[in-house]
Amino acid sequence: MLVRVLLLLSCLLSPGALRAEGTSAEKAGFGPRLTIYLAKGAPDACGPGCDRWIAIEGQIDQDAASRIRRFLAGVKDLQRPIYLHSPGGNVEQSYAIARLLRSRKAIARVGRTIVRACAGDTQVDAACLKIKNGNGEVEAELTTYHAMCNSACGYLFLGATSREVAPDAALAVHSSRLILKFRGNPPPEVVAEARRRRFAGADRDRAAFIAGMGISRELDALIRTVKFENLHVLTRTELYRFGIDTRPLAETMWRLDKGTPPFISKLAAVKKETDASFRTMEWRLYCESKKRVPLMFAGEIDEATVGKSTVLMTAAADRTREAGGTPVRAGKYEMWSGAVDPAMVTTMLASRTLQVRESRPMQDGKADTASFELDMTGLVSVWAQLGASCPPAAAAAKSPWPAIPVPYVNGFSTKPASQVSP
Repeated sequence: MLVRVLLLLSCLLSPGALRAEGTSAEKAGFGPRLTIYLAKGAPDACGPGCDRWIAIEGQIDQDAASRIRRFLAGVKDLQRPIYLHSPGGNVEQSYAIARLLRSRKAIARVGRTIVRACAGDTQVDAACLKIKNGNGEVEAELTTYHAMCNSACGYLFLGATSREVAPDAALAVHSSRLILKFRGNPPPEVVAEARRRRFAGADRDRAAFIAGMGISRELDALIRTVKFENLHVLTRTELYRFGIDTRPLAETMWRLDKGTPPFISKLAAVKKETDASFRTMEWRLYCESKKRVPLMFAGEIDEATVGKSTVLMTAAADRTREAGGTPVRAGKYEMWSGAVDPAMVTTMLASRTLQVRESRPMQDGKADTASFELDMTGLVSVWAQLGASCPPAAAAAKSPWPAIPVPYVNGFSTKPASQVSP
């Protein structure tokens, strides 16, 4: 009987595609085919000393690997980072592209490329795609805010030897969907056997691929538990534990938020020294007055701490100037809202790093002191943008202190909470 079933399979079964992609709503805003192009931005747009990158975006289609291979063959600069923004697609194609990236020892990050020549907010209309698919570099901006590499894109991402997922970007996984095509009208038992064998083979292929990329088998075990209809966004702890993004400090670029009032912000996820878990923090600078610039810090509380902690910030250009104090606890978060003088802002703008020092009383009665440095690259540009977005001084004076936001896991909302005195 088994021989007859296998014979029927060989006669009736056309090659099937294994797909891992988001829902129609999640795919909105993406091109129907994977697009790759060269982008050029402002100085330090993709990091210190980096203003050129490779953009790969859109749905991973059945011919994507051959196009990516031809394109990369003409790019001799192996240090150009690759920024990915994709809802997923064809799994086999993502494996092939991943192996190509591995052969190049590629640097991959999750990020959105915004081409300046494209009209309005769209990046996937016919005119914009024509620009991206043309020859040469395109002038663009880069952001990790709300960027994603989901489903099959995650496999592609694993191929890079250097991988970075910013705290405001997402890498999401789920089980794949199998699409089988039969010739004729095979009996149900033949269809069931085909599906079983194909899924079993797909599971083996995925496990072997993940192991071959040097990633923990825990990732494969997790993927098996997530239904195709759902998506699991990997936490910072999972990214670190699985070996995907092993940086003890992951941070975003400085970003302008044109809210009311407007502000510039940076998120950072910092690994605890005691285990592999992370704390998410945010810094915000608001519109300046002649004498002060509102500065806010908010972060997740380390559950091992007791009592009040302190946070102090010092810019590298002048270590004698400090900002900070004792944050106020609000649930699982601590917040500090104060002000710095214009001279401190000038020092920050002239600095490559901002040193953050935290002193936290622990449950054993001892104090834990930790320090890390934030990258200030790009602050000058967004500070100028903030100045252009600020309301007139008279209007700003009505609300000299920004409302402290209510935090959430991937950042902070703008719902006002109680004010904190400087």
